[in-house]
Amino acid sequence: MTFLKFLIRRLLAIPLTLFVITAVLFAFIVTAPPEERAALYFPPRQPRILTDVQIQAMLERIIVEHGLDKPYPVQYANWVNDLLHGDWGWSPTFNTDVLELLLLRTPVTAELTLYSVLLLIPLGLISGVAAGWRHGGRTDAIFRFTAFLGTSIPPFILGLILLSIFYIGLRWFPTGRSGVLDVTLRRATFTPYTGFLTLDGLLNGRPDITIDAFRHLALPIFTLSLAHWATLGRVTRAAMIEEIDKEYITSARARGLYNRSVVWRHAFRNALLPALTSSILSAASLVTGVFVVEVIFNIKGLSELITKGIGAFTPDTPLALGFAVYSVLLVMPIMIVLDLLKAIADPRLREGEIAS
Repeated sequence: MTFLKFLIRRLLAIPLTLFVITAVLFAFIVTAPPEERAALYFPPRQPRILTDVQIQAMLERIIVEHGLDKPYPVQYANWVNDLLHGDWGWSPTFNTDVLELLLLRTPVTAELTLYSVLLLIPLGLISGVAAGWRHGGRTDAIFRFTAFLGTSIPPFILGLILLSIFYIGLRWFPTGRSGVLDVTLRRATFTPYTGFLTLDGLLNGRPDITIDAFRHLALPIFTLSLAHWATLGRVTRAAMIEEIDKEYITSARARGLYNRSVVWRHAFRNALLPALTSSILSAASLVTGVFVVEVIFNIKGLSELITKGIGAFTPDTPLALGFAVYSVLLVMPIMIVLDLLKAIADPRLREGEIAS
């Protein structure tokens, strides 16, 4: 029952957070004149060229239909209603619907982010536990040196270094996405079931595509994960060092328990809460840091949308606004899931929050 209340409170926080963020974002848009904001709803779908008079008439009609000259609360309510009905505006840069474009590029970014999370969290926890349990020894020294390097090198610098060595020099790992896929798609023999090339290759009976996709992902995943792995490992190491000096660890050792049991069943379980807190911060920053990595390694995911949209001669306002809202929608479920994992690991957390 206590966990259910905790879950309900977390779920109720989602719409409240979305309201605050979207209200602030839309407030910046409303500062522009109605004629400029009408471009948010102006889809250039017509193949013929419109005259200035026709364009002005369409803009005036859009202003009236969407109430762009009405007070801010009314405009915000209309905009949220359009979002809920799937109308996120039209992107003049890519000449398509914003929501359709975001959904099309999501699997590319999600695949890179997912594998980065699956790499950094287990490695961060295991290496942090090993270093903390053997602190002061060789394992701890190697970990501290590696973690120092991982947190000292910015991801964009690390990406350029890896490109110079493993792409330009050794030719081991290519950039972009799978080159095998381009040929396959032209033959119309490949079905993108999930949008993840590593999985779709197996589902289509094409392990060569899966292998090639992992080769393309190797450098971006390492670049994206290294700093977060180092941070998570350091937090876990510090928590383990604190735990092994406590009386219950001494008591467990005195009872003759195996060293592995003392580490993972006792010390690690109590050190897990700060590690999960670090994991939450890492997962949230991964979603934003992935865009920089995509640009460095020429991965055409969500990052290309915002770089081209903002870098255009006329900024793509519908795409920029939709991208901001979409990013929030991607981060919040991750935060909720990791918060729930923290509550499961430490019941005192959810009980203390509900009691307050």
